[in-house]
Amino acid sequence: MEKFDRLISRAVPLAVDNVDTDQIIPARFLKATDKKGFGDNVFRDWRYDGEDQPIPGFPLNDSTYDGQILVAGDNFGCGSSREHAAWALVGYGFKVVISSYFADIFKGNSLNNGLLPIQVSPEFLERLFDAVKQDPSTQLVVDLEKQLLRTEDKTLQINFEIDPYKKMCLINGYDDIDFLISKKDKIEAFETKKY
Repeated sequence: MEKFDRLISRAVPLAVDNVDTDQIIPARFLKATDKKGFGDNVFRDWRYDGEDQPIPGFPLNDSTYDGQILVAGDNFGCGSSREHAAWALVGYGFKVVISSYFADIFKGNSLNNGLLPIQVSPEFLERLFDAVKQDPSTQLVVDLEKQLLRTEDKTLQINFEIDPYKKMCLINGYDDIDFLISKKDKIEAFETKKY
């Protein structure tokens, strides 16, 4: 995984509640076991019509918005436990998803794939949607070390929670296997002890 410590980016607003994993990546695209190509089909049925033409008005098709941060409605990532949803969002280019609530399995899958889910209060989320919609050039700053999310002009600011182990993994670019490998010397030293 890529290391993640600080990100400054514009945001894409998706003000829809209860976005499930089948909407993030439709089931018909789950045949592959490799992560490549999933980003091309993120929100496929919302982005394209039956003739593969972009649907005007959908935020990912609107050139007004871009960036590596997705600001989403409440209960994001609900539904089935497919890890492919996180693969698709990362493959599209998102590094952060902000919502007022995440499904637990989606949250875990995201953290395991280098996608930072930031949970904020419903009130903060509404203020963030308003800021991005009023000025699409609004830059958001995500400081993982300080666990801080703010607008670049500091008019909006909030601290967020993250599991300390997952925080350490993101900052170092570790998945669970990389973490174990980073402890190889200690593991080998333990193994050589006679009991």
